[in-house]
Amino acid sequence: MGKKKNTDSVIKPKNLSAYTMRNFVDDCYDKYKKQLALKIYDDVTSAVTYADLKYKVDSFSLYLISKGLQKGDKIAILSENMPNWLIGYLGITAIGCIAVPILPEFSPFDVNEILLHSDAKGVIVSAKYIDKCREYIKTKDVILFRINDMFHITSDSFNSSTESSFFKDASGVDTLHKFAKEVISQEETKKKRKTFTNALLQKTAPSEDDIASIIYTSGTTGKPKGVMLTHRNILWNADECADDYVHLSAKNRVLSVLPMSHVYEFTIGQILVLIKGCSIHYLVKPPAATSLIKAFKKVRPHVILTVPLLIEKMYRSSILPQIKGNKRIQPYLKCSFTRNMIYRAIGRKLKTTMGGKIKFYGIGGAPLDEDVEEFLIHSAFPYAKGYGLTETSPMVAGSGPGKQKKGIIGKIVPHEDVVLLDVNSETGIGEIAVKGPNVMKGYYKDPALTEDAFTKDGYFKTGDLGCFDKKGRLQIKGRSKTMILGSGGENIYPEAIEAKFNNQEYVEETLVVPEDGGLVAMIRLNIDSFKENLTMNISDVKTEALNYIKYLKDKVNKDLMKTSRIDKVELQEEPFLRTPTQKIKRFLYQKLHKK
Repeated sequence: MGKKKNTDSVIKPKNLSAYTMRNFVDDCYDKYKKQLALKIYDDVTSAVTYADLKYKVDSFSLYLISKGLQKGDKIAILSENMPNWLIGYLGITAIGCIAVPILPEFSPFDVNEILLHSDAKGVIVSAKYIDKCREYIKTKDVILFRINDMFHITSDSFNSSTESSFFKDASGVDTLHKFAKEVISQEETKKKRKTFTNALLQKTAPSEDDIASIIYTSGTTGKPKGVMLTHRNILWNADECADDYVHLSAKNRVLSVLPMSHVYEFTIGQILVLIKGCSIHYLVKPPAATSLIKAFKKVRPHVILTVPLLIEKMYRSSILPQIKGNKRIQPYLKCSFTRNMIYRAIGRKLKTTMGGKIKFYGIGGAPLDEDVEEFLIHSAFPYAKGYGLTETSPMVAGSGPGKQKKGIIGKIVPHEDVVLLDVNSETGIGEIAVKGPNVMKGYYKDPALTEDAFTKDGYFKTGDLGCFDKKGRLQIKGRSKTMILGSGGENIYPEAIEAKFNNQEYVEETLVVPEDGGLVAMIRLNIDSFKENLTMNISDVKTEALNYIKYLKDKVNKDLMKTSRIDKVELQEEPFLRTPTQKIKRFLYQKLHKK
């Protein structure tokens, strides 16, 4: 085993009274009750204070209990980001039920399979995605909630002929207001209301080791798996990272753009920031350039979490042309001092575009391109990196703004124990394995897969390859499942080769896969830019594009070890198929090239 960091025997909460969602809601209420907690960024009427949050969570919990929902029952959530997503989740988990967040990008088939596999007794869904749940709702006796207003839509209102437009306006029971007023009338004193809530807490309160969520992943290797995360897993991870990687205050604003059903966004972008009293502003629409710029100007966020794809696109479309297209600055880029001055000027413009207040631009979910990272470092842009998986709730290692080193993730989260398995004696690279309070309970209904995921002494095998630097910081080298074994037994990491292609002019992205003992690079170009800059007829574009990728093959191969050189290039004309978290579905393309 490689180097490891030992966990302490006793771990106490830093910012919470205990690691349960019920305690989380109550603690946030006690500290920040009058402050804004949640809001859709361009909708004043959607504002939810911390006091409102507790009231609505309590109300929804009461309603679930009144309908016979019990500890351990599963309720799915399928929706775009909005305040009621979090209210629903907390209402479910605060009474020991289990939330099943579903990524909106999942197909109707996948949604139905997840609902069936999880034995969902309830579904909270937006009008936008109701059709994805239709098959399950038609055949199962489930309690259905419209997330837009958290109305319980009864079976009388919803039937087999219902269209999504009907669902949007269907009548139902207001679970956040009307019901709460019936149970806890306005005439009741605050003391009586508190006594009632405490009685609810004693009867239904979850323990720290109870399952809070079952999150279904559909990764780059195919089959979805139901990851069981406990209250402690999620809340401990958020609580620990809140002090170690970022310093936030109750005045800070967060722009939420990633799906809340993804654990990276949920733990770090929701739970962590609420622990610190921040306000979350939701971008309901997909984060396209136009909608993002409007939201940046309106919210002026201090915090945003993204995947690398967003900043990489911004770099290649807006920043790189400024650097390469301006001939006057080219001589100054050769000197590190003047280059940094130029990069910092561009970095200040980038911050201004984002509202001028950014102090934590979190990047996670996939590796960050090294050329992009080099620019971010020299421009003094306040980005942060994190590494983890759904199974680790998610954070395993990271580094905050101003503490970055190119290609290095950063230090291990305190109290987590990280080791390397089957270490290569020459490179120091091994499979990353993790033990700690953040590691999942297992895969739902799959004891065999759970057993296979852990070592005999209890370390979760991530499937990622990495090594430590001299300071004990983690560096990711690739996926063990994507690593290609060369004809001479050498280990080839396709991600490193792909990065070299991606940094060439006109290249949008690349996928390297094995074929007949060699390597194929599937290259997708920005054809519009390629055609415009070379001023050619549309009929000549494909021919010239094929010639160009052959040129790139020869160029990149000069920088690669002999064992990692590309044998063949292909022009990828269609966008690569992706997982809901925007990783390429590598396994599909490996199958296509397998002989």
